[in-house]
Amino acid sequence: MSIHPTAIVAEGAVVPASCTVGPYCTIGAHVVLGENCELVSHVILDGHTTLGDWNRIFSFACVGIAPQDLKYAGEPTRVEIGDGNVIREYVTISRGTAGGGGMTRMGSDCLLMAYVHVGHDSVIGDGCILANAATLAGHVVVEDFAVVGALCPVHQFCRIGKYSYIGGATTITQDVLPFSLTSVERNNHAYGLNKVGLQRRGFSAEELRELSTAMRVLTSGKRNTTQALAVIHDMLAQGAGGEHVRYLAEFAAASERGVIK
Repeated sequence: MSIHPTAIVAEGAVVPASCTVGPYCTIGAHVVLGENCELVSHVILDGHTTLGDWNRIFSFACVGIAPQDLKYAGEPTRVEIGDGNVIREYVTISRGTAGGGGMTRMGSDCLLMAYVHVGHDSVIGDGCILANAATLAGHVVVEDFAVVGALCPVHQFCRIGKYSYIGGATTITQDVLPFSLTSVERNNHAYGLNKVGLQRRGFSAEELRELSTAMRVLTSGKRNTTQALAVIHDMLAQGAGGEHVRYLAEFAAASERGVIK
C-alpha cells in the first residue's frame, strides 16, 4: 500500500493495497475505495462515500462533503461513484440529503474538469464530461454521454438528456433535450442535433436522419411541445423513427420544468 506519511486515514476507512494516497490527503472513517484508485495530493474524502476501481482524483478535490443545504442536519447520507473516473483539481461533490433521496451518484468513465461542483442528490450517468466550473445545483440529472460546457450553471431539478452538448457559459433552467446542441450563443436555445458527438458514438446515418427530423419538429416552427410530440408520435406509428426518436419524445413528454427549444 502506498500512503504518504502526511496523509490522514481514519480508522474504519477501506483503502485497498493497490491504491495510492498522496501527500496531505484526508480519508474519513466511512469512506470505501475500490482497487487501483489514486489520490494525487490534498484530496478530501468524507462522509459515507464509496468509489469503484481505477478512479483518479487530483489535488484539492473534496468528495462526499456535507451538502450546501440549510435543511441538512448531519444525516448519514451518501455519495457513490463508479469506475474509471477522472476528478480534477478543486472539484466538489456533496453528499445527498434526506429530503432528496439521500444519495449523490456518478457512474463510470466520466471526466470532471477543474472547479466543477456537483450538488447534493444529483445523478450523473456514464461517460459524461463536465468542463471547468460547470455547476450542478441540487437534484440535477445528467444522463449518459452528455457534455456540460465550462461555466454552465444548471438549476435545481433540471435534467440533461443523454448525448446532449451544452456550450460554455449557458445558463440551464429547463430540461436539455437528448441528442441536442444548446448554447448561450443561440440565446440559450437548442439549435440542432449533436451530429458530431453522435457520429463519434457510432450512430448510423439513418439514425442521424431520423433524429434530425424529430429534432426539427420539436425545436423549429410555431408548434408547442404537445403539438410537436403529436407529430412525432405519428411519425413513429408510421415506422419513421427508431428507439432514439422514441426516447426523445418520452423525455420531452416527461419533463416537469419544460424543455429548452
